[in-house]
Amino acid sequence: MEPNEITQKIVSILEEKKARDISTINIREVSILADYFIICSGTSITHIRSLADEVERKMQESDVRILHKEGYNSARWILMDYGSVVIHIFHEEDRAFYNLERLWADGVIKHRE
Repeated sequence: MEPNEITQKIVSILEEKKARDISTINIREVSILADYFIICSGTSITHIRSLADEVERKMQESDVRILHKEGYNSARWILMDYGSVVIHIFHEEDRAFYNLERLWADGVIKHRE
């Protein structure tokens, strides 16, 4: 799958699971870390973990394997690395504190409610 296809699929999964304030940032032109960041919020630790679990399960069904995952145990900020696409699933308070959208403002940001 191409990075934009992976991004669209992940956003769709997050929308289905009621993730809040989903943003995608195209960082291809400003970083070598990835092509896209996906940032969203969950309402509780349980919700955040269920978002991560569903993304990982459905992407694996599409033969897209996760390379690395961090933060699952604390579930305040789960980072999921798919190589060209990196997902940040935050607890709402932590997302406001870290404000990744501001840090990556040089990228092209798209918001979904």
